[in-house]
Amino acid sequence: MTQNPATEDPNLEAAANAPEQAQATEGGSEARITALQAERDDLKDKLLRTLAEMENLRRRTEREISDAKAYAVTSFARDLLGSSDNLRRALESVPDAARNAADATLKALYDGVELTERELLKTLERHGVRRVDPQGEKFDPNLHQAMFEAPDAAIAKGLVSKVVQIGYKIGERVLRPALVGVSSGAPKAAEPPAGETGGDEPKHH
Repeated sequence: MTQNPATEDPNLEAAANAPEQAQATEGGSEARITALQAERDDLKDKLLRTLAEMENLRRRTEREISDAKAYAVTSFARDLLGSSDNLRRALESVPDAARNAADATLKALYDGVELTERELLKTLERHGVRRVDPQGEKFDPNLHQAMFEAPDAAIAKGLVSKVVQIGYKIGERVLRPALVGVSSGAPKAAEPPAGETGGDEPKHH
């Protein structure tokens, strides 16, 4: 019985199956490449997200450090405001006439208190604490606390007519609001009683 050479020779059989194997290998490679590309894109997305989170963390940390430096003395500065107020009250309690007529000792005492107040305010300013003296300015509820509202012919409605207590800011924050009085505008003219006229009574001859 004669055998078919194509079925007896392994090399011929492998050559016959080569196109199918190549096609299968090519299909597997494409699937592998697609999977690797998807994995690459996923890793790239995770990397970009991580970098963005790290940048946000860096900015937030820098901001917190800056705020900590700027507002570290907040409690201490607030405690010093009482001393500043007392110095101002002491100076304002001495009338101008008494100060002008004072002897050298009393004048030196007054000047010393005034100098102490100036140095204290300069020290506060070096640490970012600034006075808020809104006399004549528009009332701002973020900076001022209204104590009363009253007519004032010299100041328009809504403006600060009197500063009861100086306010302070530290950086962009309110350390203590200014206590103020607010103008309600010029007082209304009193109306004459009914039946009364503004002209002179007629004279009889």
